[in-house]
Amino acid sequence: MASGRAAKVAEAIKEEVSDILANKMKDPRLGFVSVVKVEVSRDLRHAKVGVSVLGDVDAKRNTLQALEQAVGFIRSELGRRLRLRHVPELKFRLDESIEEGVRIARLLEEMRGKKAEETDG
Repeated sequence: MASGRAAKVAEAIKEEVSDILANKMKDPRLGFVSVVKVEVSRDLRHAKVGVSVLGDVDAKRNTLQALEQAVGFIRSELGRRLRLRHVPELKFRLDESIEEGVRIARLLEEMRGKKAEETDG
């Protein structure tokens, strides 16, 4: 459980990284990416940034490579925007929870359809 300060910093990082990716990054490898969550360590020195990427395996891999290569630029932008004493080291991770939720919703819908067919037939 993150402390109040860590939770506030995580939310600020999430908002700013989202804005940086949408408005400052020009790398063609960067696909349609959304920042899903940010987890900040208690000492505020490290942050895990969970991102969701629309596309196939190659699009996801290319996007993660672009993010890793741009981490210095993203951190410098964060430092300028957030005015933190120490800008956390960023580690980008693929978060597939949205895709997993969509997959589960489809499976549930299929099950409902099959159950309706059984009761009708």
